[in-house]
Formats: sequence, structure tokens, C-alpha cells
Amino acid sequence: MNWGIFEGLLSGVNKYSTAFGRIWLSLVFIFRIMVYLVTAERVWSDDHKDFDCNTRQPGCSNVCFDKFFPVSHVRLWALQLILVTCPSLLVVMHVAYREAREKKHREAAGEGSGRLYLDPGKKRGGLWWTYVCSLVFKAGVDAAFLYVFHSFYPKYTLPPVVKCHVAPCPNIVDCFISKPSEKNIFTLFMVVTAAICILLNLVELAYLVSKRCCECLAARRARTPYKEHHPDCATSSCKQDDILLGDLIFLESDTHPPLLSDYPRDHVKKTIL
Repeated sequence: MNWGIFEGLLSGVNKYSTAFGRIWLSLVFIFRIMVYLVTAERVWSDDHKDFDCNTRQPGCSNVCFDKFFPVSHVRLWALQLILVTCPSLLVVMHVAYREAREKKHREAAGEGSGRLYLDPGKKRGGLWWTYVCSLVFKAGVDAAFLYVFHSFYPKYTLPPVVKCHVAPCPNIVDCFISKPSEKNIFTLFMVVTAAICILLNLVELAYLVSKRCCECLAARRARTPYKEHHPDCATSSCKQDDILLGDLIFLESDTHPPLLSDYPRDHVKKTIL
């Protein structure tokens, strides 16, 4: 697989990520993909060829290898890295969709007609939910693969010798795993980096949710004085916290207005995506 193309696609995610997201991307590229490409594939390249059993029974070594290695480490890691990085591509695609929609709007209505999005890459509205769901999915994928690894290889380690007694082996035979210590070191390294990535995803998720909650509280506090001075105002027309909860487009301005009570709402257009 050409991981260089994959890395090039993900490099654009940095523009739309928080500081925690940039650390996560650096960790994935340097300590997971690079280690996988440079060392892990070479360490496991001869695992079947050098899996020796003390018997000459035809087929015994093959069935014993299949029993103790139902799925290769490198293939599991490749699948894990693909699944854990794909949600970041969805964020880039969502931003590209916004930019294309903004371009069509300008072509149809003209340059002076206003904008659909003040900043297509800003995490508001649907893009915020896409980003949050991507964090949950990435953390869930890494956690699921850690569980799968532990199920196949208890304590994430390989013993130097395994005992096998499956047909067509005539009796209990000893089978020897090639370079078990080296494989254990790389396995534990990949497990630790995956655990750190899960922690970073959870920290970033908590940061985004707490930031949104603080913005909502600030919007409600700014709205309270207006309600006290204008008790006859309809509830649906006084939700100034929509400025923070969604993407509000002010057709005659490219900047967000302050949360003031007398700001005219005739020029406001809300878009979900």
C-alpha cells in the first residue's frame, strides 16, 4: 500500500484540528505509521517461514501456525491505521463541501450578496458534529483493536515456545516462534501509542464539549438583560445564542456581531451545514 498518498491526504486535516488533534496526527504519523513501515513489516516478514515445529508430519507446522496466529500482526495494524485515520478525511470532505457550496452561492448571487459561511473551516453547526463524531469513532476503533489483540495474544506478548496438539500432528509438539523478544517490544510499543491516541481523542472531545458549553452559557447570560428590558419579545426571535450554536450568516457583514440586544435580526440567515 502507498502510505505516502494516504499521508498527503491527511496532512490537510491540520488546518481544521485543535492543538490536541495536531498532536494526535503527529503521533500517528511518526510513532505508528513510520514504525509500521520501517520496522514492523520487516520483523514479521518471516514469521511463517521461521515457525519451526519438532516434527516432520506434513501439514502440522501450518495448522499450528494458523492456530496461534489467526491474524497477522501487520495486517491487523494496517487495518487499524486505515480505520482510525479515515474519520479525519470525512472532516476534510465536509469542509470541501462547504467551500463548494459557498462558491456556488457566490456564482449564483454575485460577490456582493453576502456569504453562506463566515469561515467554512470553522467548527460550527454540522462540521462540529462531524468532528466530534470522528473523535468518538477513532477512540472506539483503537479501543476495539486493543481488545482484539488481547483476545488473540494474551498480555500482548508472544512466548518463545508453544505446544500444539491439533490434527494432523501425531502428538503434542513444540513449535518455536521466530524473534519473540523483538516482536514483543514492537507489539507493546504499538499498544502504548494506541492507548496514548485514545487518551488524546478523549481529551480533545472533552475540550470541544466544554468549550461549546461555555459558549452557550455566555450566550444565555448575554440574552438575559435583553429579556428583562423587552418582556414582550417572542421567544423564537430572541435566541441570540444561535450565534454560538449554529452557523449564523450575516449577509451584510463578514464578521460576527457582538451579542447585543438591539442588533437587527433582519439580515440573519442560518445554515445547518
